[in-house]
Amino acid sequence: VQLQASGGGLVQTGDSLRLSCAASGRTSETGTMGWFRQAPGKEREFVAGFRGSVETAVYADSVQGRFTMSRDNSKNTVNLQMNGLKPGDTAVYYCAARSWFPLSDTAMTRPNNYDSWGQGTLVTVSS
Repeated sequence: VQLQASGGGLVQTGDSLRLSCAASGRTSETGTMGWFRQAPGKEREFVAGFRGSVETAVYADSVQGRFTMSRDNSKNTVNLQMNGLKPGDTAVYYCAARSWFPLSDTAMTRPNNYDSWGQGTLVTVSS
């Protein structure tokens, strides 16, 4: 699966952004889709994820209630609506996919469990 993330930019505190991730290739083999982010000098961290056909996404505590992950199966796209952005949300955001078997809620938070990654899109939130 090939992934292409887009939608990043420079915004102010409290603003919103919508990230998109377009998948191509063997998308029918995708078991889990996830969003991660990596701030300068920090490890890559889980943001949100969909497991299999489950419609309810799993979120990191830091974004719960502010971010919403959705998907459009007809377009092979997953989106991340980010509201109430804070300077601490500044990072490069990556979408990722795991082939075949859906990951558990715990396993989907670990970057090493994904086998396809997009190129990342930069989100900068100014104070």
